[in-house]
Amino acid sequence: MTAPLVDAVSAAIERTHVVAILRASAPTHLVDAVATLVEQGIDVLELPLTTPGALEAIASARERLGDRAFVGAGTVLTAAQARDAVAAGAQFLVSPATCLDVVQVAVDRGIVSLPGAFTATEVLACHQAGASHIKLFPASQATPGLLGQLFGPFPGLRFVPTGGVGLTDAPGWLSAGACAVGVGSPLVGDALETGDLDALAARAWAWREAVR
Repeated sequence: MTAPLVDAVSAAIERTHVVAILRASAPTHLVDAVATLVEQGIDVLELPLTTPGALEAIASARERLGDRAFVGAGTVLTAAQARDAVAAGAQFLVSPATCLDVVQVAVDRGIVSLPGAFTATEVLACHQAGASHIKLFPASQATPGLLGQLFGPFPGLRFVPTGGVGLTDAPGWLSAGACAVGVGSPLVGDALETGDLDALAARAWAWREAVR
């Protein structure tokens, strides 16, 4: 039996088909950008820990949005970072690599983890550690055909290709069996630097149409 939060976040990922990645040089516009994306129907949001003040932004976003969205931490590399992120309110954990200690924290806390993997060996390690999803990274170095190859030995795994996935690429990954795509700058643009939320809302609408 899976934890309720794992089920809820998994359902949101597979309904929205987009995990929005909001990486910024400063947190100034972060929470407003998160709220704008949620208003446009993109409600699974990753705030990488490389953004200054990311933990505080996670807490602020959770307080502002309540149960309207799911906010997670990205670029989580260690168990200590994972525990800090969960304490700040992160509802899922994302790593760029096969960080199995981060997966273990997620399993212990009953939340979704998306560790990064690219090879069959890495995928197997993440799966055996208890990862609920696999972040296929960097997706720009592969084609959707890779998923077909991975589904052979690993049927039923939930992949989220991330890294260089553009608006026109997303439908191909979803058709190949990905449950969602992780998207940063092609969706967010310069909104986190300039605060241009109208342009962000327009891009969010375009992405929702592309993955519908």
